Amino acid sequence: MKLFFAKFLSAKRLAVLFVIAICSQRAFAILTPVVDSIPLKDGKKMAIDIYKPATMSSGPVLLVQTPYNRQLYRFGLPLGIGNNINASNYIIVVADWRGYYGSKKAAYLGSPTIGDDGYSAVEWVAAQSWSNGKVGTWGPSALGRVQFQTAQKNPPHLVCICPLVAAPQYDYVEYFPNGDLRTEYVQQLDVLGFGLSKTLMAHPYFDNTWTFVEAANNYPDSIRVPCFMIGGWYDHTVEFMLPFFNAIRNNAVIGMRDQHRLLMGPWVHGGHGTAQVGTNVQGELTYPNSAAVNDTMALQYFDYHLRGIANGWNNTPFVKYYQMGENVWMNSATWPPASVSDVNFYLHKNGLIDNTPPTNSNDSLSYNYDPNNPSPTIGGSTLRNDLVQGPYDQVSKVESRNDILIFTSAALTKDVVLKGSVTVHLKISSDKLDTDFDVRLTDVYPDGRSMLLKDGAARMRFRNGNTLALTAMMTPGKVYDCEIILPATCITFLAGHKIRLDISSSNYPRFNRNMNTGGNMYPGNSLDSLINPVIAHNTIYCNSVNISTITLPLLGYSNGIANVLDVNAIEIYPNPAQNQLNIQLPFNAKVEGVLEIYNALGQMVLSKKINNAFTQMDITNLPVGVYELQWKADGVLLSKKFVMEGL
Repeated sequence: MKLFFAKFLSAKRLAVLFVIAICSQRAFAILTPVVDSIPLKDGKKMAIDIYKPATMSSGPVLLVQTPYNRQLYRFGLPLGIGNNINASNYIIVVADWRGYYGSKKAAYLGSPTIGDDGYSAVEWVAAQSWSNGKVGTWGPSALGRVQFQTAQKNPPHLVCICPLVAAPQYDYVEYFPNGDLRTEYVQQLDVLGFGLSKTLMAHPYFDNTWTFVEAANNYPDSIRVPCFMIGGWYDHTVEFMLPFFNAIRNNAVIGMRDQHRLLMGPWVHGGHGTAQVGTNVQGELTYPNSAAVNDTMALQYFDYHLRGIANGWNNTPFVKYYQMGENVWMNSATWPPASVSDVNFYLHKNGLIDNTPPTNSNDSLSYNYDPNNPSPTIGGSTLRNDLVQGPYDQVSKVESRNDILIFTSAALTKDVVLKGSVTVHLKISSDKLDTDFDVRLTDVYPDGRSMLLKDGAARMRFRNGNTLALTAMMTPGKVYDCEIILPATCITFLAGHKIRLDISSSNYPRFNRNMNTGGNMYPGNSLDSLINPVIAHNTIYCNSVNISTITLPLLGYSNGIANVLDVNAIEIYPNPAQNQLNIQLPFNAKVEGVLEIYNALGQMVLSKKINNAFTQMDITNLPVGVYELQWKADGVLLSKKFVMEGL
């Protein structure tokens, strides 16, 4: 274990060196801020660095509060400022949290809280001669969570906040999703100095402590300043960010509800490695048009609220998100977007996923799970420094093993557009009293790569709930329900690709290894130990009596489609179009049907009944944008996209 943490600390030092190397390539200089301190409520002090453009006598301030050493920002400031502080329109103040680095001597237990310290920091900054009294906050992860805690205290001079990959909640399921400890996540938090493992090991079941903690850290009605939340589809905070954004849109003070915005990109959490919020390359994939969008929009947001610039920010969509696969940015008034509906797909014994229920009454598939040889974590929403983050191919190290069941759709003949949370509902049994089931959703490329999108786990003793009273051992051989809801994502499975679901009983070290004994899950309060583990023989049922399904939230998908023709069989021209669209259907298709045009939000904007293979549609009144034309008749669907351009 000592070697394990030494490895992490070494990785942390390497990350710091990496930051230095990158910044020194940009400019061979280190920023020299003014060093100062902020008096806190109990008389102790918070260390700060102040970066002020040379030509600015006073101006708006961006406050960054960090537990990760404020001095690292001397090698380059955020929001694209880098070393060019004199080009900034803002004064930047970076503070070490109480008890960390330069503020280590201010360590305390209890009150004042970190939110109280944020209040003190905002008000002290606003009172300085170089401040015009307007303060905004920025920062990712822990630097984002502290912004919510600061805003909750409602400091008078806090104008707006911009938390990245962060939400304020401390929920049981953040650490024990479906009762299964997120091993690597908690290990990394310990390495970073948060020391949560002792508390978590004392409360592995949902109890009164969790009831209090969850209630105290979910306060959307207390956010009384504009909030611009920025997240990534491969980040581990997605499932907490999206509900909190909806909560502040619905429950904040009425005058503030329409001031909040959400940006979701194709990004990982970051913290180590080259993939970060705002980079094109994520894992083994590249996402065009995603670089620095977070910084560009954050500066537009700050310019509007802190500098009073009429730049149109108030007219931006409430939700802007990246649709992977198509690799385009889309807008929505709500999350999830309108017109998305759940579609059930069924698992079959031959390994196929389709929308036809199985007909055989006794089909099932089985595998063995050995805790001493767990299925490895390859990518995904990880945090630990020695693990990769984001989309990685699962073929060679996960799907090639013999402890996995793989279910795959046929090659898609048309794009399948997913927006939201996927639910996996399995019928299972085991020969042991307790075991886990782990699922991975992947996008299978025509070249065979199986790129991870989302994963999840469930510990079967928690199948009835997360309290100790609700936990129960399994009866060997008895069939049980196992439901796993995956965090939300946005992906268009392109024509020619396949949709895949991998099922195993481990995903290590992302999730704790179940020893399959039904005994103490964490002997000696260890996050990761095995005491006399046993091999489990686990079964997935996929028959007409015990049906296993995967439910996908899809846009524009008809569950009643019996036949899908080649997407290229329908011709539309001109494309781009201006006022009229010419449509030619395949000559072997039944021509009586309806043509419908959908906008980028999935809303039907035009409709026309037809009875000829060739027809024309007047699109003069359509706004500029990307649209999808759909033709439906007798269970057949054809679709094709077109661009409406200005006259």
